[in-house]
Amino acid sequence: MTPEGLAFITFSLGMLVLMGIGLNMALALVLTGAAMAWVLGFWDTQLLAQNLVAGVDSFPLLAVPFFILAGELMNSGGISQRIITMAQAWVGHIRGGLGYVAIGAAVLMASMSGSALADTAALATILLPMMRQHGYPMATSAGLLASGGIIAPIIPPSMPFVIYGVTTNTSISALFTAGIVPGLIMGVGLIVAWKWVLRRIDLKPGTPLPLRDRLLATAKAFWALLMPVIIIGGMKTGVFTPTEAAVVAAFYALLVATLIHREMKLAELRGVLVRAAKTTAIVMFLCAGAQVASYMITLADLPGVLTGWLGPLVESPRVLMAVMMVVLVLIGTALDLTPTILIFAPVMLPIAVKAGIDPVYFGLMFVLNGAIGLITPPVGTVLNVVAGVGRLSMHQVVKGVNPFLLTYTLILALFVLFPQLVTAPVAWMR
Repeated sequence: MTPEGLAFITFSLGMLVLMGIGLNMALALVLTGAAMAWVLGFWDTQLLAQNLVAGVDSFPLLAVPFFILAGELMNSGGISQRIITMAQAWVGHIRGGLGYVAIGAAVLMASMSGSALADTAALATILLPMMRQHGYPMATSAGLLASGGIIAPIIPPSMPFVIYGVTTNTSISALFTAGIVPGLIMGVGLIVAWKWVLRRIDLKPGTPLPLRDRLLATAKAFWALLMPVIIIGGMKTGVFTPTEAAVVAAFYALLVATLIHREMKLAELRGVLVRAAKTTAIVMFLCAGAQVASYMITLADLPGVLTGWLGPLVESPRVLMAVMMVVLVLIGTALDLTPTILIFAPVMLPIAVKAGIDPVYFGLMFVLNGAIGLITPPVGTVLNVVAGVGRLSMHQVVKGVNPFLLTYTLILALFVLFPQLVTAPVAWMR
């Protein structure tokens, strides 16, 4: 067997075994990369150390800690609460209105933080108790909130797009632009699915609020609604880059939370910074470990090996994309979104490019598939967040998310069949 073939087996079995025994994902990546280096005859501790440092030594990756900090500040400073209150004022009285509130709030919050876990935690903390109080079935409500939370990785600003762009050398600005229309389609899809689910739920409509109260709730949410305008508008006009946009988002959220809303005291800032730092450390360690594995994957020419296997499909881009999406669905059930991007994006993108698939379109599809994996058992990170916040069993949440998971699967198939839904808006906005 050739060293390259042995390296492929080492990578595959190494990751399966190390994940199977419950080892930290970042450590599993480092150890697997080290084993591949030994098999390929490139064993050098200095080389491993250099790749660990190179994995986080990236200016665009600075966006990650600042977007994480922005999400923490939003939740602690009343920004998330005001968005939900505004949505409730306008559509909360409709039959099943709290579900529509959740969808609307999820789309708005996705345009600010870019973190599925942060958005889901905020939505579940505020809305699940209200849904329980108004007689909503908890399983379905939890499934809806989890499904709404994964819109965050798609609508800009998106941390997964930043990580994907850095990992594959794809334009982050173009990825952000590509996520706008699909993110809105996901929101519309959830509305349709929720309306279909409501047929089996006995809920009564509420009393609509006076127009004055609705306008007052909207006015209180003004500073929150201004945040995505500043971020997306600034990037579109070229005032700042996506990395700088993350800093602007964090600074703006801090300003609104402490000086305008005044719901967060400076003494609470330490706790916010600590939580953001912990999350950042997890992501950055993953990036460092993935760089070690990615470097060895390149030396072993694993993309070339896969291209040989998928050679007949290169002539049929849509078929190739469908096959890749099926593979990613299986991967997404076992891995979280960030490791999926770090490990498999550099391997799959060269194959997609060889088949003539647009790199930005492929990046959108890759992240969308990984986001769906966040609500797919057995891992289902977002499902665990909702189950923990709502004190529900995992079985209940999995049962409740099924209708919305089916909706997202249909949307994914729609984008495979009609890639223009992604590429046309990007071309128009460039």
